[in-house]
Amino acid sequence: MLDLALDGPALTAALVDVPSESGAEAALADQVEQALRGLPHLAVRRDGDAVLARTDLARPARVVLAGHLDTVPIAGNVPSSQAGDLIYGCGASDMKSGDAVMLRLAAHVRAPAYDVTYIFYDCEEVEATRNGLGRLARTQPDWLRADLAILLEPTNGEIEAGCQGTMRATVTVPGRRAHSARSWLGVNAIHAAVPVLDRLVSYRPREVEIDGCGYREGLNAIAVDGGVAGNVIPDECQVGVNYRFAPDRSVEQAADHVRELFDGYDVRLDDAAAGALPGLAAAAARHFVEAIGSTPRAKYGWTDVARFAALGIPAVNYGPGDPNLAHTREEHVDARMVVRCEQRLAAYLGHPA
Repeated sequence: MLDLALDGPALTAALVDVPSESGAEAALADQVEQALRGLPHLAVRRDGDAVLARTDLARPARVVLAGHLDTVPIAGNVPSSQAGDLIYGCGASDMKSGDAVMLRLAAHVRAPAYDVTYIFYDCEEVEATRNGLGRLARTQPDWLRADLAILLEPTNGEIEAGCQGTMRATVTVPGRRAHSARSWLGVNAIHAAVPVLDRLVSYRPREVEIDGCGYREGLNAIAVDGGVAGNVIPDECQVGVNYRFAPDRSVEQAADHVRELFDGYDVRLDDAAAGALPGLAAAAARHFVEAIGSTPRAKYGWTDVARFAALGIPAVNYGPGDPNLAHTREEHVDARMVVRCEQRLAAYLGHPA
């Protein structure tokens, strides 16, 4: 069982030591549930491999703290290890250090100025259809309602507001098959894909400022697939592209932009997820920014703040890990940042707006 009397860094190491690759979070979820059920000031609920806990103090506002329990596949970096102030291990940054902060707050902030809901969920690191928070939005919608949601994703202890939208598409370039010894009788589809790549190389990403946060878009080739056999001129080539778009664009607008850029080609949209506006104009978000004392910056990448934004709940990212270390073999977190994030969040939860 997890010992919630441990300090944040030690609890981070204990969480890392329980493997929880996506789809195999049950053992860790069991320990989180058992630890939270030992706290009489919290109501606790289990949904699959997600664990939810909340206070019911009739406060005028509610805050959600959310974090995922799963990690990417282990790369020889479990169990945890420590060198000075650095705690190494799979998930140390993304985001078991954030989970440790949440557990510490759940155990030790017993009379917060806000009602607080703690959500530990599964399958964030895999396809969206398996995402535990998405499932909870369908099965436990009452537990997601709040005036502000804070995701303890790794942000190096800075507030990252909103998130980019993301879209994957496939651009198909046609050709005509021929024997490679008589290549002039065919049309090489791989060669014909050069103009598609040229458009990507010359693409100038849009930059937009929203609520003082600067978002820079990106459109890149992520795959090229073509070829039939070693003696055949290929009659089709597919270029996979990924578009990261600012949250002031809808999925439909992003799709129109991609189609316009590749006008003349067959474009298939493979998947997409809308971004999330910063939402910093909301009173609860403004108070959080003031309490933390951090200048918000744009979140590059997609996070589950978008799920809360879709529910009309302002949401920000704020956690102790370094996003640049996420998913790496050398993933680690600075113990001092874990302590600092816990202290700042405890102070925020203790002081009403």
